[in-house]
Amino acid sequence: MFGGNQNVVGEVSGQKIELTDFNNALEQAKQSFVQQQGRQPDEQAMGYLRDQAWNQTIYRIAFQKEFDKLGLAVSDDELTDMVQGRNIHPSIRQAFTDPKTGQFDRAKIIQYLQGLDKLPPDAQAAWQNFEANLGPERMGQKYNNLIKLSTYVTTAEAKRFDENQNTRASMRYLFVPYFSISDSAVKVTDDQLQAYLDKNKSRYKVEDGRSIEYVTIPVVASKEDTAAVQQTVAQLATQFASAPNDSLFVKLNSDQPYNHAFVSPADMPEKLRQQLPLTVGKVYGPYAENGTISLIKVTGEKAGGQPSARASHILIKPEGNTPEAEAAALAKAKKVLADIKGGADFAAMARQYGTDGTVNTGGDLGWFQQGRMVPEFEKAIFGATSTGLLPNPVKTSFGYHVIKITAPKTTQTYQLATVQKKMEPSEATREAAYTRAQTLKGEATDLESFRKVVAKEKNLQKQEAKGLGRGDQAVNSLQGAREIVRWAYGTAGKKTAVGDVSEVFEIGDQYVVAVLTGERSKGTADVASLRPELTAAVRNEEKAKQIIGKLTGKTGTLEQIAGTYGSAAQVKTAEGVVLGSGTIPGLGSEPLAVGKAFGLKPGQKSAPIQGEQGVLIVEPVSVQKPTAPSDIVAVRKQLTDQRVGRADGLIYEAVKANANIKDERNKFF
Repeated sequence: MFGGNQNVVGEVSGQKIELTDFNNALEQAKQSFVQQQGRQPDEQAMGYLRDQAWNQTIYRIAFQKEFDKLGLAVSDDELTDMVQGRNIHPSIRQAFTDPKTGQFDRAKIIQYLQGLDKLPPDAQAAWQNFEANLGPERMGQKYNNLIKLSTYVTTAEAKRFDENQNTRASMRYLFVPYFSISDSAVKVTDDQLQAYLDKNKSRYKVEDGRSIEYVTIPVVASKEDTAAVQQTVAQLATQFASAPNDSLFVKLNSDQPYNHAFVSPADMPEKLRQQLPLTVGKVYGPYAENGTISLIKVTGEKAGGQPSARASHILIKPEGNTPEAEAAALAKAKKVLADIKGGADFAAMARQYGTDGTVNTGGDLGWFQQGRMVPEFEKAIFGATSTGLLPNPVKTSFGYHVIKITAPKTTQTYQLATVQKKMEPSEATREAAYTRAQTLKGEATDLESFRKVVAKEKNLQKQEAKGLGRGDQAVNSLQGAREIVRWAYGTAGKKTAVGDVSEVFEIGDQYVVAVLTGERSKGTADVASLRPELTAAVRNEEKAKQIIGKLTGKTGTLEQIAGTYGSAAQVKTAEGVVLGSGTIPGLGSEPLAVGKAFGLKPGQKSAPIQGEQGVLIVEPVSVQKPTAPSDIVAVRKQLTDQRVGRADGLIYEAVKANANIKDERNKFF
C-alpha cells in the first residue's frame, strides 16, 4: 500500500528478496572478483557477478527449504573439522600447503587463526565470508550425495544398453523426402498450429521474453573529420622522417604505444607488404585501414627469423574415404594443374574448383609463417626456392592441393615504428547524430508511427530482436546494451507497454531508438513467436499423410513400391546401423525408423513411417550381435558414472524449477 515492493528485486519460494540483501551478496561476489583478478570489474563482469549473486540467493533460500524438510544440519564439530581437523576443506589445504615440498602443515592454520584479529580488516572480512559459506557448502554436499549415491543401474539395463550399442544391422529402405512436395501445395491454418503446440507443450517451455524493433544511428567520422586527421598525419610525416628518437615520437603522437618487436611479412599490414623489400629509415604511408591512418617508419632489419611465404592453392577434397574416391580427387587435381599450365587463370580455376574458404579470394592464402599449416603443405611451400606453380599436386589430410608460390620464403624481419591516428568523429558530428536520433524519437510515438518514420528514411535499417531475457547484456550484435533490455522490461515504478517507444540510448559509437513489439511470460510459448518453426513441423505432418496415403497397401519389393509411387521415392542400403544411435548412415537422425528396423525379421518390411526428413519403409537384411560378451560390471559403472556426473546440474535445475522464482532485478540493474 505504501510502496513496500519498491525495494524488492525478486522472490524465491515465496520469500521476497530485498535490494539491500541482494546488494550485500553482490558486494561479496565483487570483493572475491577483486581479490582473484586484482582489478575492479567492468560493466560486463558486473553482469556476471549479478547473476552469480542471484544464483547464490536462489541456492540459499530454495535449497534451505529442502534441507529443512530432511532435517539436514551441519554441527559445530563438523565446521571445526573442516578448518583444522582431519577433513580439511580443499581451499584451506591448498592455501596452507608448502609449494616447494607439497607438504600440508596443520599447525600453520592454528597459527593463522590465532593471529586473525591482528590482520588487516579486508583479510578478516574475507576469512569470515569464507567461513560463513562452509556450512551451506557442506549442507549442499550432503543433500546432493543423498541423491547421487542413490543412483543405481541394474544388470538388465546394462545388458540392454551394451546390446544396443554393439549390435549392427544392415538394412534397405525406401525414402520419400518431404521436400519432394512443394511447400506451397500444403496449406497450414492457425488452428493446426495451435493444436500442434498444445500437443507438444513440453518441447516449447520458455522464460520471460521481450521483443523489440530498433534502429541504430552510427556516429562515424565525417568527411571533414577525416580530412582534419589526414592533414595532421601529413604534417607528422615530414617530422617523423627526421625524428631523432622514433619511439619517443610514437609515444607523443600515436594513439597506439610503440612496439619494438621485429615482425615478419606475415604480420605486416598488406599495404606495407606490397612495398617489400623495405628500406631502413624510410617512412611509408599514410595508409588508411579499419578507421585509422598509419605512418610506418622502418627502424631496423635482421635475418634469421621464422621463415614466411605467400602462396595460393586449390583444394580438391575426395568425396568419400574409399581408394576410388582418393584416386578420383587426384585425377581431378592433375587435370586442374594441367589446365593452369596450359594457360588457364589460377584464380578463376580456384573459384571454380576450390572447396575451402579461399574460393572467394581466388585461392590466395596471403602471407604466413612456417608452423601455421599442416606439415605436408608447409614442406612443399617452404621447400620451393622461387615463385610459380609446383609441378605436382600435394596430398594432405584435407585432400589434394594445387599450389602456386606467389612470394618465396624469406627470413627477413623488420622493426617498425608506427604512428596511428584514429579517424574519430568530432563533437559536432556526434551532436548531429544525436539530434537526428532525437528527431526520430519525437516523430515516433507508437509502433505504427515508428515504422512509418523508419521506412521514410532510406538510410535507416530497422532491426528486430526477439525473446530478450531479463538478464541479457546484449541485443543481437549490440554489446553493452543492458539499458535497452531494462527499458523493455520496465524499470522500478515504470512499466513498458507494447507499442512504447524508448528514449535515445547511447551504445558505444551509435545512438539507438527502440519500440517494444511483444512480451512473453514464463510458461509455454505462443504460436506467434514460433510460427516459422511450427509451420514447418505441421507442414511436414501434412506431407507425411499424403505420402503415407499413396504408399499404404502397396505390395512387392521396395523397388516395385518405389516405381508405383514415382521418381521421388528412393531405395537405398545402409550398413552398420546402430540401434543406440538412432541414425541411418547417409541419411541422418531417424530414431523411429531405426527402432522399427530392429523390431522386424530379416526380409520383413515395415509399414510407412513418418520420419524426421521424410517417410520411410524399412527392411532389415541382417542383424549382427556382438560375438564376445562385454564386461557388464564395467558397463554398469560407465552408466552409473554418467548419471552421477549429470546429477549436480539436474538437482539444481529441479530445485530451481520448483521454487517459483520471480526475477525483477531489471528494475534496478
